[in-house]
Formats: sequence, structure tokens, C-alpha cells
Amino acid sequence: MNIHSDNNCSTRHSGGSAHGQGVSGIRAMVSIIRPHQWTKNLFVFIPLFFGGSILDGSLLWAAFITFAAFCFTASSVYCLNDIIDAADDRNHPVKCLRPIASGAVSVTRGYVMMVLMAVLGLALPLALGNRLWLPVLAVTAGYWLLNIAYCVRLKQCAIADVCIIAFGFVLRILAGGLATGTVLSKWIVLMTFLLTLFLSLAKRRDDVLRMNSTGEAPRRNTIRYNLTFINQAITITATVTIVCYVMYTVSPDVISEHNTDYLYLTSVFVIIGLLRYLQLTVVDELSGDPSKLILHDRILQLIVVLWGLAFFFIIYL
Repeated sequence: MNIHSDNNCSTRHSGGSAHGQGVSGIRAMVSIIRPHQWTKNLFVFIPLFFGGSILDGSLLWAAFITFAAFCFTASSVYCLNDIIDAADDRNHPVKCLRPIASGAVSVTRGYVMMVLMAVLGLALPLALGNRLWLPVLAVTAGYWLLNIAYCVRLKQCAIADVCIIAFGFVLRILAGGLATGTVLSKWIVLMTFLLTLFLSLAKRRDDVLRMNSTGEAPRRNTIRYNLTFINQAITITATVTIVCYVMYTVSPDVISEHNTDYLYLTSVFVIIGLLRYLQLTVVDELSGDPSKLILHDRILQLIVVLWGLAFFFIIYL
């Protein structure tokens, strides 16, 4: 099975390299910064949304600047990741098509894009003004340094790797809170960490499945995972995430802040959404790329939209 996948990758690569040195040259340079992954940075807007201030234009603009800063900063990390993982990616049936691994982008250009994205990402917080730019810059720089360390070394450490990814999302909402002057609820911080830990573990499950079917570990730390452990860890994190969200909706502080005790009704969409993602992960085995999965699964999108509308209606109208 692995030989077939690798040959398929080689065929697609050899057929695409001659075709694309012009058109694909630009596409490859865009591809290396992974714009489809920028949806992850929408977490920056979470403090505003949960804080009831998403309709404030000035705060929304500050959040957007922070969002853009994280998009560029994350893209810088993706460039370095592709450079470091190029050798391993060439043996992967899907990742072998990444620009560095496929040869569509040279390592030198990869480093140039990495530096350019980092400069843009770390410069954007300056647009927030004298009072806000420094703390947001500090969090953004901390995120960048943490993920550089992750790419270079820490992603080889099982469990620590998924925790670091989840903590990166906590830094996103922290930056969003600082940029807009929104005080973060402890429940929001916990839910963000737990939800993204759940998604990261689901992604690792895809690596374990690939290792079991091919006999080769896609990552060096994959051998420290197995299906039994991953399934139990996913179940635990999904369960605790649901409990945490329900506790948030019935918290006296939250009820007092939003002047409503109907937020618990939105828990239905959270439960259904997590069950749908579990179905896609365990039954359909499609958890390899959470961003693409969310962007392509219409049922999951509908659930998220319905949750957002219900939450918006309850606290804003």
C-alpha cells in the first residue's frame, strides 16, 4: 500500500514539475505559506465574540490586525517546518506534494519566505497603537519562538507535541483579548485548550493509522502512540470539553455578564459537533488535516453556523 502511494506521488510530482515551473512556481510560493491554515487564527476573534463586543467596529479592527499578524507569523513557521521535514515528507503519500519536498520551491526560497512572513507578522502589531502593540507583539513573538522550538525539536516528543499545538491556540485568544482589552474567562481558556487538544489528538490518530497500514512512522514520535491510547485520549478530551462548555454556560458570572440564562441551549450544537468530528475521525478516518476537514464537511459547517447563530441571538439580540 505504501509503495503504491509513493509511486502515485512520484507520478504526480514528475508530471507537475515540468508543467508548473511557471504557473506552479507562483502557486508553490503561495502554497508554502498554507493560506488554507489561516482559518485557525480566527480564534483571535473568540474573546470579542464571547465577550459580547463583536459588533464594535474599532475593536473588530484591532482583532483583525492581530489575526493578520498571526496568519503571517504562522506562515513563517510553516515554511521552516516544510524545510526541516522535507526528507520525511518525500516518503509520505500526501505530504510529498509540499513545495519543498517536491522540489517546486528551493530551500533558499523557503528561508526567504520564512523571514518575510516573520517580519510582516511581528511588524503588524505596531499598527495597534502605543498602548496595545507591545503586549500583542510579545504574545505573537512568544508564539513564533515556541513554534520554532516545536519544529526544531519539541514535535518529536509525544504528548508534548499536541499540548504545544493546543497552547498555541491559547496564545491566539490571549493576543485577541489583549488587542481588544477583553478580559478572558477561565472557561474560555480551558475550552480553547481542550478543544484544540482534541483536534490535535485526532490528527495524530491519522498518523497512527498510516503507520499501522504501511509499517512506517510518518513522524518519529508516532511510535509512542497507538490506537488504544489515541482513542482513549480523544474520548477523554471530548468529554471534558463538553463538560467545560456546559459549566461555562451555567456559570453565575457568565449569566450575570450576559444577562441571560439561556446559553446552556447552545450546548446541544457543541455536543453534536464533537460527535460529528468523532464520526469523521473514527468511522471515516478523515482527521489528517482538521482545517481542510472543516472547510469541506458541509454537516460540520452547518453545525458550527447554527451554534454561532444561536449564541449570537442569545447574547446580542
